Amino acid sequence: MPAAAERPGGPAGRTGKALLPCVRKPADLDRLTSEQLVTLASEIRQHLVASVARTGGHLGPNLGVVELTIALHRTFRSPRDTIVFDTGHQAYVHKLLTGRQDFSHLRERGGLSGYPSRAESVHDVVENSHASTSLSWADGIARANHLQGHDERHVVAVIGDGAMTGGMAWEALDNIADSSDRHLVIVVNDNGRSYAPTIGGLAHHLDALRTNPGYERVLSGVKRTLLSQGAPGRAAFDALHGLKRGLKDVLVPSAFFEDLGIKYTGPVDGHDITAVEFALTRAREYAEPVIVHVITEKGRGYTPAEEHVPDRFHAVGQIHPETGLPVVAERFGWTAVFAEEIVSLARGDERIVGVTAAMQAPVGLQPLADEMPTRVIDVGIAEQHALTFSAGLAFAGMHPVVALYATFLNRAFDQVLMDVALHRAGVTIVLDRAGITGTDGASHNGMWDMALLAHVPGLHLAAPRDEATLRESLRTAVSTGDAPTVVRYPKGALPEPLTALRRLARGAEEPRAGKESVHEETPHVSAFDVVDVLLESRPPAGGARILLVGVGAMASQAYEAGRLLEQDGHAVTVVHPHWVIPAPAPLVTAAADVDVVVVVEDGLVDGGIGSQLRDAVEEYQAAHGATGCSPVFRRIGVPRQFVDTATRAQLMEDFGMRAADIAQAARRAADGAAGARTDQDLRAE
Repeated sequence: MPAAAERPGGPAGRTGKALLPCVRKPADLDRLTSEQLVTLASEIRQHLVASVARTGGHLGPNLGVVELTIALHRTFRSPRDTIVFDTGHQAYVHKLLTGRQDFSHLRERGGLSGYPSRAESVHDVVENSHASTSLSWADGIARANHLQGHDERHVVAVIGDGAMTGGMAWEALDNIADSSDRHLVIVVNDNGRSYAPTIGGLAHHLDALRTNPGYERVLSGVKRTLLSQGAPGRAAFDALHGLKRGLKDVLVPSAFFEDLGIKYTGPVDGHDITAVEFALTRAREYAEPVIVHVITEKGRGYTPAEEHVPDRFHAVGQIHPETGLPVVAERFGWTAVFAEEIVSLARGDERIVGVTAAMQAPVGLQPLADEMPTRVIDVGIAEQHALTFSAGLAFAGMHPVVALYATFLNRAFDQVLMDVALHRAGVTIVLDRAGITGTDGASHNGMWDMALLAHVPGLHLAAPRDEATLRESLRTAVSTGDAPTVVRYPKGALPEPLTALRRLARGAEEPRAGKESVHEETPHVSAFDVVDVLLESRPPAGGARILLVGVGAMASQAYEAGRLLEQDGHAVTVVHPHWVIPAPAPLVTAAADVDVVVVVEDGLVDGGIGSQLRDAVEEYQAAHGATGCSPVFRRIGVPRQFVDTATRAQLMEDFGMRAADIAQAARRAADGAAGARTDQDLRAE
């Protein structure tokens, strides 16, 4: 690299050469002039748009924090000073300023994570992309610094106004306010939005601070007047900042944050680097917690994002950078089916209300909200409240449908268990992006739900395989008033439909040797006991009988594996249970009467549907006094580990979840079952 490009603020800034490539570490920002910082901000936005357009990712949030992030790194000394980003999806600018400018493989295996990653940089702290956690992290780090005598270190938590709607943030604030001996700065990045516009009492208060005409008019007028008078005027303006609390108390009633016992400064124009840096510098000088309220615009500087009303390009796929239009039009997906079906169901049942945790559009509740505004309630980023609130709705005669990303239900497990299930509340939970989501990173894979919810007494969980079974499952769910119901489905486009040959019988008889109960059928099957037969092959007797169970989106892989086994001459039946928790009675009976059972699921293997079915078969055989060999079980799914960023296809290959892998596992299990049967016959002789 030529010498002129090696020193930001030197020749590079004057010769018109790009500044961003010269910033390899935060300290490089110190040598830039105010004019060059503005140029750098523009270059960063160009880089973000060009890069994210190729790979997809979180664009709008990062366009909104360019100047704020520059000011943070000019004011504080990361990694000595710790910067914690709430949710982390607005950390792309932070990555650029800490030496990570190759975005060519963003959110791909081997490339940069879409969130902070400790494996990438010492500047990254919190990898979790769940909201409202940063203040607790920061409180803990600051307290540890103080206890260890590191009083020269500062901790900065950057939290959006949307994340401030989460109860965990307020629990942390309560503790932070109780201590005045720590260097802790809380930057409230206020853009009036999380995914969509922020709701709730806090949002209304921030709106008052942000938009109060008297406050803005007086402050802007005074600022213009003083700054026009040179050095004396600037000194007077700086003094005015010191008296800002008094001015704010006159013009904006109720200094909300200060009532908590935490020092407050702001609002500050988050796109004025000098103003933000000034506010952060003052906050840094305090030896106690300080809130800096910064006003930003999500999607700033990119017209397609600024004009995108639903979420300002919060997250995008591959787009044309000039227009913001998708490179490939999205196919009709799972979320769209839910969105369409819930509107239809709500038209016919006035008890149905949608509940969302700050994600009305992403989870498919926007059409219902558009048609019936009073029938959708957005509680903010507060999943715990959403579930207990829904239990209350159910008690009072409504049927709430709580729509969440599957990964976020983890945060409300106690509420599902103790508030919803214990009280047999008729609450339906719809889990979008269930299973392996791949490029969204470790904390966004919706792989935990089935293993967790299998422990909840009385709960019913459906895993539809296609559009028709999703619609059918939703109808069953909202008609259930005495138990919680859950419907889960994956991210993305719908698969091709799989036609059922027939449905399994309930099968309450004892299993008998040679009895082909998997091929029998009787009427009067409960909706929760529906199990579709997708494929069955009956070659000559003598070989091991194989039952493949495809859970939800894995039904298509199980079906293809069955076709491969059929070609090999195996006796194979492929089934798809509509409801998998608890294990349907017909499925238990069928599994107890074959030699090999292979369960394929896109969730956690340990404690998942395969484990639940295996336990149910064992209990069934014990209850019916069954003798002889139990079936050989093979469970295929996601191992107990945090899953690295990769595509869904790559991860399915890693975990042996492709059709060829499933077929091979079934063959090996069949060979083992045949050997065990031969040994048993020899012992009998």
